[in-house]
Amino acid sequence: MSRHWVDITAVGFFIIEWLVYALTLEHSAYGRDSLSARMNRYREVWVRRLLDRETRMVDMQIMASLQNGTAFFASTSLIALGGALALLHATNDAITILSKLPIDLSTSPAMWELKCVGLVLICVYAFFKFAWSYRLFNYVAILFGGMPPAERRDTPEAEAHVIRTTRLFESAGRHFNRGQRAFFFALGYLGWFVSPWVLFVTTAAVVVVTWRRQFASSAWAAMAPEVGDDEGMKRGH
Repeated sequence: MSRHWVDITAVGFFIIEWLVYALTLEHSAYGRDSLSARMNRYREVWVRRLLDRETRMVDMQIMASLQNGTAFFASTSLIALGGALALLHATNDAITILSKLPIDLSTSPAMWELKCVGLVLICVYAFFKFAWSYRLFNYVAILFGGMPPAERRDTPEAEAHVIRTTRLFESAGRHFNRGQRAFFFALGYLGWFVSPWVLFVTTAAVVVVTWRRQFASSAWAAMAPEVGDDEGMKRGH
């Protein structure tokens, strides 16, 4: 156990960073100013403006593109899962190759298999998130189809439908974001196959990159609340 304390610490750091980042982004006041949170405001804008349109074919085409993108990532996560299982199956071959490299990357078969199992779990998690997101986008498409006609947009029924659709829409996007986050952290996790010290660096790099995209990117700045009228967007006008 003592000879693997660096590995244990590195994996603990990886898990804690992932959890803290996710909780901060989704369950804190600071996270409510993220790029994802700002985009959620426009999901409601889209649904409200959908009420004003008699013809909604374009909206359904956009929704289909969102579904197709989610399906692509779900398929990709299965391919990645297959690759991780192949690594697990080829333990002896991998160790032989590592032993012939000019730098010392040797590891025990048990440690290699443990690393592969962790990668498999991340891929499984990503697949479940993308698959559930795809299903939620299907539900949103159904709610789009059940949207009240334009002449009834000011009724309580229409308002309730907008709120229901927006909440489901946000949930679909949230699970999609979690699946993508798993992909990003999986890239950081690959550092462990080199060294636990590399895992520290790659994990920190993933957190910095993903944080910057959510809170300091040009896209985040473009979606700043001050660029539009909050009340006007709430009304959908």
